[in-house]
Amino acid sequence: MAPLRVCLVVCVIISACSTNGLGTQAAEYEPQWKSLSKHQQAPKWFRDAKFGIYFHWGPYAVPAFGNEHYPRTMYGHISGKKPKPKKAATKGIGFQTYREHEFHIRTYGQPKDFEYHDLFPLFTAESFNAEEWADLFFLAGAKFAGPVAMHHDGFAMWDSAVTPWNSMAIGPRRDIVGEMAHAIRKRHMKFITTFHHAKVGRAAEGDPEKHRWHYLGRQKYLEREAPEEIDRDDESLRKLYGTMPWPEFLKMWEALLSEVIGKYEPDLIWFDSWLDRIPEKQRKAFLAEYLNAATDWGKDVVVTYKQEDLPADVGVVDYEKGRLDDVTDYMWLTDDTISAGSWTTTGSWSYTEELDIKSAKVLLHTLIDIVSKNGNLLLNISPTAAGVIPNKQRDSLLGMGTWLRANGEAIYGTRPFRVYGEGPKRLTSSGHFVEMSGDYTSENIRFTQKGDTVFAIQLGWPGSGKRVQIKSLGRVSLVGRMITGVSVVDSPERIQWKLEDDALLITAPSVAPNNFAICYRIETTSL
Repeated sequence: MAPLRVCLVVCVIISACSTNGLGTQAAEYEPQWKSLSKHQQAPKWFRDAKFGIYFHWGPYAVPAFGNEHYPRTMYGHISGKKPKPKKAATKGIGFQTYREHEFHIRTYGQPKDFEYHDLFPLFTAESFNAEEWADLFFLAGAKFAGPVAMHHDGFAMWDSAVTPWNSMAIGPRRDIVGEMAHAIRKRHMKFITTFHHAKVGRAAEGDPEKHRWHYLGRQKYLEREAPEEIDRDDESLRKLYGTMPWPEFLKMWEALLSEVIGKYEPDLIWFDSWLDRIPEKQRKAFLAEYLNAATDWGKDVVVTYKQEDLPADVGVVDYEKGRLDDVTDYMWLTDDTISAGSWTTTGSWSYTEELDIKSAKVLLHTLIDIVSKNGNLLLNISPTAAGVIPNKQRDSLLGMGTWLRANGEAIYGTRPFRVYGEGPKRLTSSGHFVEMSGDYTSENIRFTQKGDTVFAIQLGWPGSGKRVQIKSLGRVSLVGRMITGVSVVDSPERIQWKLEDDALLITAPSVAPNNFAICYRIETTSL
């Protein structure tokens, strides 16, 4: 028996040496930027996916008025001064708007008597069906999808033990994140969660602003109208409104992320702006936890950020309602919403009765332009508080899916060509919140490539038999390659083409395969 005992002791020693003090495998990633940068921030699945869908959905959808910032604007002027009558919204990030305050008083009464958290029981989500939503995302052509797990309002859309303000405890009384994770993965899409709760907390010590950024509207309102209400905030309300001491908020910020990582194993975690308000120590600790967990899962995961909130070699940079105006050698992401207009008119990210919905054509042209420049698109939709995705939004998504099923070979799994495209420049800027100087038309061509195949995507049909001139694919520009064939994706029609020194000349098909964009498949080979 002695040899057996020796063997057991040796095995225990070996096992102890291979684990850390917590009894898990030794961490591959340490909470240091150099260590964290070892992971592949844009893995192959993300580079291939191109298109994802998420949704702003929470108690802020109950009023169906204004926008997703209702939890703040319902309290009125952020500076504490009473707004002037019929005050218009100011322009830009951090704008103040007052019509939500007036609407709230008309509809629910004074905010001191009916606060934001009093809306939660009205957020019942009685029509929500995760399977139907996941079907729609799949049919739209999305390869990754998921919910806004927590917006600036501090309401968790999952079964949380960290905060009592969650979708299982109040309102829907369902684990929205968990149901969506199951339904999305069942359809072989990657599952994502987005977080906006860094904006809830108070600015760090040493920050000249030193205020509770997001809920200052509530605090100033109560200071003016009902100062005793501030003192009545119990621990649970402080967790919702972010009014606890800064160290406590940081602990909660970490705990919420840790909980979602452990319960739902997201393939991508997306962050809104103001992540830089969270100290580096906490950001690095989160990343180490997530990346080490992903190593245990055997997954390649993605973390996104805005502005300069994370190092470029750690995460994927995201541009809100924007994109870049040229090809990059690094992957990036655009988050955009299905509604048109500005925040102050009809451009809310959450559902309102004023939403003006973009057409499938507009959404596809945005996607194609982004993909041609080495980006991915994460498109937001806006369900009603009851859990209904309105027909106009569904129609636009299904229109995208119809085109992508027929022409997806020119999008999914592609890589950028040496130039992104040809035609009149439509973007007026580059980065966040870009605007267009006009719609894309058949004058605009965008390129992608896959192996020896180049795809030229014309953003409109020029007309039967019209000549299409593509200068970027002329004999001189091909540099050591030659074109062996040209065809139209999703069309049996054989078309005429001719290669000249300065351009590839193509005769457009006599019948358009679709009304959105024509894809030309251009086969090449080495000389």
